[in-house]
Amino acid sequence: MAVPTVRRRRLGAELRRLREESGLTLDEVESRTGLSTSKVSRLESATRGARPDDVDRLLDIYGLQGSDVREGLLKLARHGGQRGWWQTYDLSPVYSDLISLESDASSVRTYEPLVIPGLFQTSAYARAVITAHSMTTSPEGVDALVEVRVARQSVLTKPEPLRLRAIIHEAALLASVPGTGVMRDQLQRLLDVAMYPHVTIQVLPLDAALHPGVTGGFTALGFEQPGLDVVLLENLESSLYVEEPANVARYMEAFERLTATALPFERSLSLIAQLKERKSE
Repeated sequence: MAVPTVRRRRLGAELRRLREESGLTLDEVESRTGLSTSKVSRLESATRGARPDDVDRLLDIYGLQGSDVREGLLKLARHGGQRGWWQTYDLSPVYSDLISLESDASSVRTYEPLVIPGLFQTSAYARAVITAHSMTTSPEGVDALVEVRVARQSVLTKPEPLRLRAIIHEAALLASVPGTGVMRDQLQRLLDVAMYPHVTIQVLPLDAALHPGVTGGFTALGFEQPGLDVVLLENLESSLYVEEPANVARYMEAFERLTATALPFERSLSLIAQLKERKSE
């Protein structure tokens, strides 16, 4: 059985929440919509994809009319089984989910303690990071992953670009990366993308006081429709999506605290520029 995508899980969780808030049982939903209890249950548990027409009928009886939430849920239904450019590559389900979510998200907040965020990486830097992280991946596999990482960055230049706030630990800027000029060019790339009006970069200095990011990096993806935000946690062995709204809210609060601890935007860019000049010496 295929693993449910984050899109399907988010849709299912919202449908269940709306049904319960409406005080309706599965049997009552069946009698009012003609959708079987087993079908509604599978939609809520994300064990099957959702047809927009079915979701439309459910939202009608749940009383969700003409709202951003309704449009967001219908969009999840329409796109839940949609194939994207990334699906021509052999990617893990979690990575495919991330790219899919980035394509729909309105904003991303990311904290990276050890590497430059993927949406900012140059090809050479991405190759070095992927090679170090993957360890057993073939050269051809590394080439494909570099292509994917660079292609992902189109979300920053599309007509309605992703709003991206990134906090990067100074340690990531000081890392030794193999290859002549790779890190210098990567630091210049940060300076370039920081000029986009929808991108904000801050550096968390080495001497910062203890902060919520000591437990590791995370990426929070925000959507125009309330209640649909998710957070991605990654490590060497596995990745996890945090989807419960209360837990997502904790990461959002942690990010705001990190923002307050990090260097302001202009000072951050000044530090990046200084580090780049040192790499040129």
